[in-house]
Amino acid sequence: MRINVQLQCTECKRKNYATEKNKKNTTGRMELKKYCPFDRKHTVHKETK
Repeated sequence: MRINVQLQCTECKRKNYATEKNKKNTTGRMELKKYCPFDRKHTVHKETK
């Protein structure tokens, strides 16, 4: 049971990435450290609806 999720940068608030997650194993919101091309550095990206 995998669902598609959007990842939003915590600094510039833009949605930069889309990924999948298993809703049974990861019940909370995902947080990944990804590269933000607008900030030109690695920042924390959080899952949005």
